[in-house]
Amino acid sequence: MSTAILTGQPVPGSPLEGDLRSLGFDVRTAEDAAAVEALVRAVPADRRVAVVDTRFVGHAHALRLALTDPRFPAAAVPGAVTAKPEARAALTHALRAVALTGGGPAVATVPDAVPDRLARALEADGAAVHRPELGTLVATVPTDPEARNAARQAVAAVDEEAVRLRGAVKARDGFFTTHCVSPYSRYLARWCARRGLTPNQVTTASLLVALVAAGCAATGTRGGFVAAGLLLLFSFVLDCTDGQLARYSLQYSTLGAWLDATFDRAKEYAYYAGLALGAARGGDDVWALALGAMILQTCRHVVDFAFNEATSDSTGSTGSTAKTGSTANTSPTAALSEKLDGVGWTVWARRMIVLPIGERWALIAVLTALTTPRVTFVVLLIGCAFAACYTTAGRVLRSLTRTARRTDRAAAALADLADTGPFAGAFATLKGLPGLAPVLALAGGAAVVATAARASFGSPWPVIAAFAYVITSGLAVARPLKGPLDWLVPPFFRAAEYATVLVLAAKAEVNGALPAAFGLVAAVAYHHYDTVYRIRGVVAPPRWLVRVIGGHEGRTLAVTVAAALLTTTDFTVALTALAVAVALVVLVESIHFWVTAHNRGAPAVHDEGEPA
Repeated sequence: MSTAILTGQPVPGSPLEGDLRSLGFDVRTAEDAAAVEALVRAVPADRRVAVVDTRFVGHAHALRLALTDPRFPAAAVPGAVTAKPEARAALTHALRAVALTGGGPAVATVPDAVPDRLARALEADGAAVHRPELGTLVATVPTDPEARNAARQAVAAVDEEAVRLRGAVKARDGFFTTHCVSPYSRYLARWCARRGLTPNQVTTASLLVALVAAGCAATGTRGGFVAAGLLLLFSFVLDCTDGQLARYSLQYSTLGAWLDATFDRAKEYAYYAGLALGAARGGDDVWALALGAMILQTCRHVVDFAFNEATSDSTGSTGSTAKTGSTANTSPTAALSEKLDGVGWTVWARRMIVLPIGERWALIAVLTALTTPRVTFVVLLIGCAFAACYTTAGRVLRSLTRTARRTDRAAAALADLADTGPFAGAFATLKGLPGLAPVLALAGGAAVVATAARASFGSPWPVIAAFAYVITSGLAVARPLKGPLDWLVPPFFRAAEYATVLVLAAKAEVNGALPAAFGLVAAVAYHHYDTVYRIRGVVAPPRWLVRVIGGHEGRTLAVTVAAALLTTTDFTVALTALAVAVALVVLVESIHFWVTAHNRGAPAVHDEGEPA
């Protein structure tokens, strides 16, 4: 249990102690900063500690936001400060400083609250103290009866529950999610919170519903397609609910963020497979379209991830670190984008045309219920292709006109996203050509895909092109990826590997080849998504894992060699075996990593910005 230490003289009639207990705190009292330090030392090192002024007046949710959010080592609002175990040493140091300068009882001799002085001391010592946006919520420390009465009236004037429900919804979301789901899913999130359900349980329920939807689609009947569309929409409602529940109850965790992200991908791609199976029952083979849709969507995500990693940590001309959108990163394209974001209808139009997850799943659900799987995939491919061109073109323009320089951390993240294996790694030791990384990645990838498409199945030419791809891939990452367009290297690699598998499986023209290719790409895509979430939350996957599964160029080479040496039937078996092997290795290692990280108390993360 967390511990809250009340400092100062008790205030008759104050609900503060009850509010803290309702938030899960064991409440203790101390008269001054010196007494607070003694109590803090007595609290076990693995527990959160909060220091709250007894004169505090405010909403319980303001305290919840400041004192219980697991994402921040230290946080504060007026009259309250908290420190998680990793910030306890900094809190103890701040307490000593406050005790030396503050002297006696907090209320009797020093009008300024001890928690506020502690928060300033923490910041002066270099600690990052999170200060949540309270909006209309009240958090204050009145120093006289008149101010206290005014503060109580301000608390009574605000509907705290309404504020909490609004805060449960993402500040930035798609049109469909904002207007068609969130108005009621937030109440479902509250219902779940009041019954003790966790976001991870709701996330799992969403996955199960989506898998049932995929099973309905696999029946190939009109009734099955209608049920599949409805269940897919319900799965999306639950998908929104889990995040809203996390924000409503501040139940963030490393494991939860990983489950939410990976399950979204698993749900969508499992549904693609269900549609393809359903179409096959009706005599229509759409596995190539299903695989194409998965490839396109995955590459879109890799573009998003790579661009964000490249621009989220950069330096301006003075060498200082700047976030995306800061002065160092301004460009005419970014300025135009910000201008359009100031006009209401353009904001919603731009969010809709990129087909974020809400719009995309609604489109898939409606088309599934009313049309055929082939029509569904064709429309989805056209929409996603347009969205990909729109977003990628804008990011290319921003990259070409921005003035910031990429940091070593950003370049390392792009190198991890590149997923370079031992074969290309051998050529990465050579001296690469400056500024040509995306050109080399594109040229090598395009060459192997085009050769596989033009050559007959069993031809050695795709193997030769794959060897050339190994060389160009190594040269592309020989230098740190700090160029303006070097963030395009990972998506070029993804497109080359996935498309080569698709083309060769289609060339085989044998039953089972494309489903096997679908399974292989799904397994590899999971590894690539997992890499992204590790970079964001903890640390990139170990190099041994990348070497064991061959890297992007090693798998591409292996698939081309199998196509050249094996019969079409044996090639299908080889694809299946490779898919199973990759899936087993990456899933076992990934699950072990995330569970271990969660049990060791890795920093909680919660992504608010990814719309896809």
